[in-house]
Amino acid sequence: MKQVALLLFLLAMGVVQAAEVKPPPGLLKLDGRPAPALHLADMDGRTVNLAQLKGRWVLVHFWASWCGPCRREMPTLPKLINAFPPERLSVLLVNTADSDDDVFTFLASVSPELVTLMDRDGQVTERWQPRGLPSTFFVDPQGRLRYQALGGRDWGSGAYLEFLRELTKNSVQK
Repeated sequence: MKQVALLLFLLAMGVVQAAEVKPPPGLLKLDGRPAPALHLADMDGRTVNLAQLKGRWVLVHFWASWCGPCRREMPTLPKLINAFPPERLSVLLVNTADSDDDVFTFLASVSPELVTLMDRDGQVTERWQPRGLPSTFFVDPQGRLRYQALGGRDWGSGAYLEFLRELTKNSVQK
């Protein structure tokens, strides 16, 4: 009985945490440091500030139109985006220093419904320091970096969708 009471006490104090969701192959666990600042506009001038998205999981995806793996991966992103309401998981696509014309032409041919933020001067990309493209960071509801995916993948596959369902199931803002 004392052991149960101690376990309940430790759980209440946050000392013992529930088992973590196991990521699919290809995701790297990060140390939980605060996410770098991200405040960018899309091609229509609408701005997004990562700091305003606290309280939900955010997937920050860096890409470029000249990147072969990015080109193959981009058509899989709408399935991921449509699988979650934005208050549970927000997906921020960040183009790294392509021209508006290149981005518009590329997205029109691959996934015209996608909206990307434009890092025209590359400064946001520099702060985030992705190790190649595409590179995707998972930011938790407290604004901390939790996982990173390097290279292209099928974001609409069952393994990634199930991982994200488990990861985000308790993050819906009230």
